Amino acid sequence: MVDAPRKETISSRISGMLREQILKGELAPGSKVNLDRLREQHDVSISPLREAVSRLVADGLVEFEDQRGYRVVPVSQENLAEVILLRSELEVMALRQSIAHGDLEWESNVIRALHRLTHTSRGTDGVDAWEAAHTAFHTALVGGCGMPLLITFCTMLNNMTDRYRRLLPPPDVAERDVTAEHEAIAMAATARDADEACDALKRHIRKTGEDLAARFAAGRHE
Repeated sequence: MVDAPRKETISSRISGMLREQILKGELAPGSKVNLDRLREQHDVSISPLREAVSRLVADGLVEFEDQRGYRVVPVSQENLAEVILLRSELEVMALRQSIAHGDLEWESNVIRALHRLTHTSRGTDGVDAWEAAHTAFHTALVGGCGMPLLITFCTMLNNMTDRYRRLLPPPDVAERDVTAEHEAIAMAATARDADEACDALKRHIRKTGEDLAARFAAGRHE
């Protein structure tokens, strides 16, 4: 019988692996998550597998349907629009709270995350590293808000946006200076200019939503 700590380790490992496969599109939107197949592949019992998949359900990446079981959440323009709208409200709220309550360590985390992001290549070979640095930056921005549930929601929405960005090929021509957008957000935030920082973050999220929606409508998700 698998003891509790080992079961937790197995669940964490499998949920992390499945999360990456979903974000990268290796597990296609709408595809079935076959627990029996996963159990054979990883030679584990069904219990840690169910725990692993339940975490992905909580993250909004997998859903359960009666009579059909688990499947990867499909993508749609409607879902993308909802994700962007919620991000533009909740992440901005969290940033405002971070600016009001974040300490020196929070400021340092934001600057450190910005430095890592600006020095990470976004080329084909560095996509995973850039996405990790990008997630770390947005996590740092909201990390001083003192509201764990809000941070959890922001992380979930960031992962969902990350998924669309990875599923859709990059635009033919880079029309945005995303680095400048990130720098503007970080500089205003650490200067404690809440209005400027929040406005910059909201513009940044909305531009991302517009870019992704245009690429989705053009059929780039195929």
